[in-house]
Amino acid sequence: MDSTETDATPSTMAPMSNPSEHLRVQVIQRLADVPREDWQACAKGSDSNKPEPFLSWDFLEALESSGSATAQTGWQPLHLGVRSASDELLAVMPLYLKSHSQGEYVFDHAWADALHRAGERYYPKLQCSVPFTPVTSTRLLVREGADIAAMQALLVQTAIGLTGTVEASSLHITFPTESEWQTFGQLGLLQRIDQQFHWQNNGYARFDDFLAELSSKKRKNIRRERRLVQEAGISLEWVTGSDLTESHWDFFYRCYLDTGSRKWGAPYLTRQFFSLIGERMPDQVLLILCRRGNREIAAAINFIGAHALFGRNWGCVEDHEFLHFEACYYQAIEFAIAHGLTRVEAGAQGAHKIARGYVPSLTYSAHWVAHEGLRCALEDYLEREREHVGTHLHMLLEHAPFRKDLRLASC
Repeated sequence: MDSTETDATPSTMAPMSNPSEHLRVQVIQRLADVPREDWQACAKGSDSNKPEPFLSWDFLEALESSGSATAQTGWQPLHLGVRSASDELLAVMPLYLKSHSQGEYVFDHAWADALHRAGERYYPKLQCSVPFTPVTSTRLLVREGADIAAMQALLVQTAIGLTGTVEASSLHITFPTESEWQTFGQLGLLQRIDQQFHWQNNGYARFDDFLAELSSKKRKNIRRERRLVQEAGISLEWVTGSDLTESHWDFFYRCYLDTGSRKWGAPYLTRQFFSLIGERMPDQVLLILCRRGNREIAAAINFIGAHALFGRNWGCVEDHEFLHFEACYYQAIEFAIAHGLTRVEAGAQGAHKIARGYVPSLTYSAHWVAHEGLRCALEDYLEREREHVGTHLHMLLEHAPFRKDLRLASC
């Protein structure tokens, strides 16, 4: 399908300051139509490092070409791209037309129900996000040298204008950075916060250095959990880079399907998706493989960023007590320490993570709703929700597993 141009200055928002009449915005309905190097230049921005794995052309295009994020699965790509007069791609916005609210991790089902009871449609809606990936990162990707503020305003304005074109009820930008979130609020979007649990690397040289900062009870509990996994005869291996094979993906996909069936849900990702990322970005993939004897029994997939390890999916074909904690939390910490990564993000939700050294951290989202009544109700609700989340986060921090002297020193 061909890319199409759209109106860059919808009347629903105040115009940009000093907008350039030489810029044009395209709706990109297939990422394969965008040269990889053009997208990567925007995803990299002014950072000389590689873009975070989930923002890369390799990852996002794999979601599309594998059949994981398509119109058929309720994730129709409608990415926005800003081009200069010379046709250089200056900025992009990963954007999808959604027919449901699955795979987002910022829950708006009650909002959909409220609008339905008012006699209006909530779906379709526009979603700026990385599908199935609750990881905070830049959402509006701007090439180095371009005016970031102007690009952000233009992309947000265009996305809001696009809601009318595609008859969508709303625009949702989920898991942006805090600075982007502040910008979106200034541009008139509703602001929402939530929390996840992240492990922070305080310059540890080994896992025992981390344990030494925990309270005695929590330290003993973690050692006990790890010991019981070992006593069950289970060994764990880190597999990454060129060591990843199709047989690894065959087994991991079997585990992935098992997890989906246990949660009474359909799997989001297809088998082909894992082959594609294994081929395109193997050095940014870490598979933690669990064996009992010669039998593979469980696996967890992680993605390696410039500064963090991101835990994503896990599954098993044998149940063993505490194996999930070992494969998904403790091995991730071991890997982060060994490779000098500053944190581990182990996915959404899960207050049980706090006892294992993962502390609460705020996440952000921004929302624009066309229906005036719902928008006003949400504005009031989100203000009270932000207060509640902030209070709850501080309460959880008081129960962090670290020694009291360290907790007091950090206050």
